[in-house]
Amino acid sequence: MTEVTPELLLRAYAYGLFPMAESADSPDLYWFDPPMRGILPLDGLYVSRSLRKAVRQSRFEVRFDTAFEAVLRACAEPAPDRPNTWINDRIVALYTELHRSGHAHSVESWKDGTLVGGLYGVALRGAFFGESMFSRMTDASKVALVHLVAALREGGFTLLDTQFTTEHLARLGGKEIPQAEYKRRLSQALAVPAQFGPPSACAIEAVISREAAD
Repeated sequence: MTEVTPELLLRAYAYGLFPMAESADSPDLYWFDPPMRGILPLDGLYVSRSLRKAVRQSRFEVRFDTAFEAVLRACAEPAPDRPNTWINDRIVALYTELHRSGHAHSVESWKDGTLVGGLYGVALRGAFFGESMFSRMTDASKVALVHLVAALREGGFTLLDTQFTTEHLARLGGKEIPQAEYKRRLSQALAVPAQFGPPSACAIEAVISREAAD
C-alpha cells in the first residue's frame, strides 16, 4: 500500500477510513471501511452506580496528554481478553507524530503516580476517533472514558467514533450504525469547530448524573 504519513492518515479519517495492522509483528498497514461502524453517542454513555462512585470519589487522577506514548504502548500489550493486538511499531510512530502535531490525544488514569489505565484517539474538527484503551485496575479505563465524553461534549464535538462495537463498548452504550449513516454524521462533524481539552467538573457531573443501575 501507499506509504502512510500523518498527513495521509488525517485525510483518510476525513473520508471515514482507518488503518490497522494484522498483528503487532506485521510491518504492513491496511485500510478499513466497515459496512457497520461503531460509535458511542455523546449523550448515551452508560454510567453504572459503581462507575459514578469511582468518578465522584476521584479514585484516579485523570490527566490529558501527559503520557501519550505510554498509553499507546500499554494499549498494544496483550491482555486476557485481547491476546493479540493490531498496534505495530508503525502505528506507534504514526500516532506519536500525530500527537506531536496536536491531532492525537490521550486520557490517562493515574494511581499513586502510576499509569493504570487510559485511552487514545484522534481529534479532527468535531469528530473524535477513539483508537484503543487499556486498564490495569478496575474502572481505570472507564473513568478515562467518562472524562473523554465530558471533554468532547464541552468542547463542541458531535461524533465519537469507536470503529467497531465490542461487548465491552456495547455495555457502555456503544452501538453500530450503517456505513452511509456514519459518513453522514462524519461529514456533519467535520463542519463543526471543536476544541479538545480537560473538561470542567460541571461537564463531568453532567455525564455521570444520568440515571443508571448496576
